Amino acid sequence: MTKQNPIFITGIDTGIGKTVTSAVLTEKLKADYWKPIQSGDLDESDTLKVKSLVSNTQTVFHPETYRLTQPYSPHKSAAIDGIVIDMNAFSIPETDNILIIEGAGGLMVPLNEYDLMIDLIKKLQAEVILISQNYLGSINHTILSWKALQQENIPIKGIIFNGETDAESERYILQYTGLKLLGKVPQLETIDKQAIINACDLITAI
Repeated sequence: MTKQNPIFITGIDTGIGKTVTSAVLTEKLKADYWKPIQSGDLDESDTLKVKSLVSNTQTVFHPETYRLTQPYSPHKSAAIDGIVIDMNAFSIPETDNILIIEGAGGLMVPLNEYDLMIDLIKKLQAEVILISQNYLGSINHTILSWKALQQENIPIKGIIFNGETDAESERYILQYTGLKLLGKVPQLETIDKQAIINACDLITAI
């Protein structure tokens, strides 16, 4: 059986539900999880959050390559910590399982003076699931993200809409980009293991 490429979860902006959606996908696929760069909140990292939300016993949580102490863009956090993020430091964790990789921020988040998050996706030879959330400007941000991935010839598995539904925005994005709709995750009133299990049914295609 051909080994599946890792799945990289990226968003059209910061704070639009990548971590919750990563937890849902990790649970649904019983996949491994890896956050290559944690920038700030080390005591409440995204890895710890996803681990607290996943119920299956198959998932392995792989350690971050960089754990940065400040809650800023990775290049700024690294500079404050007195280090430079080195692209050669990143390598896919050893696993026979599907691997979910969660990015930090959006595609154009800087890692150092030369490399962006999109460069890391390309280096890892990952397929992307794009997380979009409906707000004024989200059509613009979603299409820009899609075009950037296309320009770099990065394969896109599809799109997941997170949060409140806007039928017209979603319709336009899907018809313009031709992206495959993988599911919709609503704004969860309570975020716990059962909510994540329930949300798995809302991911209709991977």
